[in-house]
Amino acid sequence: MRQLSLTLSLAFLLAAQGFSVAADDTKPGRSAVATDRVTCSLRPKPEEPSDPSSTSAIPHAEKFAAREHFKEDIASRAAVKISWLGATFAQRFTNKVEDDAGGASLQTFVLSAAASDKEILAKLGQSHESRLADVWCALMQQPNGNGGPLEINARPNVFYVRDIAGELGAVDVLWGGVGWEIGASPVGDKPRWPAGTRVFSR
Repeated sequence: MRQLSLTLSLAFLLAAQGFSVAADDTKPGRSAVATDRVTCSLRPKPEEPSDPSSTSAIPHAEKFAAREHFKEDIASRAAVKISWLGATFAQRFTNKVEDDAGGASLQTFVLSAAASDKEILAKLGQSHESRLADVWCALMQQPNGNGGPLEINARPNVFYVRDIAGELGAVDVLWGGVGWEIGASPVGDKPRWPAGTRVFSR
């Protein structure tokens, strides 16, 4: 079995809607800030002033209903252009409602060699799980396949999320040229994620 090596990769913290940095911190013509964590909030509290050095979370009473967000739609008005939803994702995840849709701080890693889910999970340890709200939050920052933390070069972005039955699954997000392609699969031993795959964890 090949030894898995997860290399910490720099991710970009973008000042776009939903991210918890001030919009004025990244103006046109300035570079995005490089960081080892991606901090994201779906609905920052409007009454709180923006502060580039801090993060904010949405109220804990909020719920995230996956069906309201993950829909095939590549129209220009779509919040996120999604060109394909896999059958397994639709069956296992679209009916999920998450109780707490607060802010997230996600670590990103890039696989330096092909690896199975179980090898990746062993390296990530206890902080391996993400939520569907985290996946959506990341997609909202790159709704049209623009640059950001998610890979847009035909390499997968993988999140480990629990489905409606409470079972852990691998949710993969791939930019397909006209929209995001979102699939899911059971966690398994088979080496299936190629080198260059970006993995997100809490």
